[in-house]
Amino acid sequence: MNFKEIESLIDQIVLEAYPDNRLVTVHSLPQGFRIIGRGTDAVVVGHDDAPSHVWKVFASDRLHKLENEYKVYQQIGKSPYFSTCFGKSDRYLILSYEKGPTLYECLEQGIEIPEQAIADVEAARAYIREIGLNPRDIHLRNIVLQNGRAKLFDVSEYIHPGNDGRWDHLVQAYEYFYPMIRGKKIPSWLIDMVKKAYAGWKETTNQSIIDFGKRYMQKFGLMRSDEPTREEEK
Repeated sequence: MNFKEIESLIDQIVLEAYPDNRLVTVHSLPQGFRIIGRGTDAVVVGHDDAPSHVWKVFASDRLHKLENEYKVYQQIGKSPYFSTCFGKSDRYLILSYEKGPTLYECLEQGIEIPEQAIADVEAARAYIREIGLNPRDIHLRNIVLQNGRAKLFDVSEYIHPGNDGRWDHLVQAYEYFYPMIRGKKIPSWLIDMVKKAYAGWKETTNQSIIDFGKRYMQKFGLMRSDEPTREEEK
């Protein structure tokens, strides 16, 4: 099956997005396609006959995100830190397939996240600032680990102002708490519980991310109440 034939089937993909930031639901997927990942605005699908490409298909009420993301990819150009965008239609982006687990999946599967991956994200953020964009909405699900290096995707928020703080807090958590869970499999329900609590914490408290993290590490037996973080050991 050639590209045109593959893309002619994409209109048969039916998905639904939600106002409360849940992941999209895919109601219909034509034969030969597989889901690579889901977000809150779109689903990324691959096809058996085009292993080096994926299609990011947006929900009908999120098409403005498609336009935003395409503009950002055009500005990024070729970069070792980001997936490549080959083109778009009125419903999807055509992107390079980036093989590897997301950092979220690394936590689930107990795959070690090396310091080099963190450094790569920092370098990617610096590059985005250099070209006049704003690196925000960077989190565990939109970073892939490839041979110990990081590659980012889902760049639609880079046109918006403001620092959402998510990556800065993840770096702090990596430095202070990750050594205690390195190599351990963390269940998705626990990751999602902490994620939900973090969203509430950001809006309602001045407590440090370290205190927030200690509470959950101790609650689930990942850290003793008298065990210092790396920062406290200094």
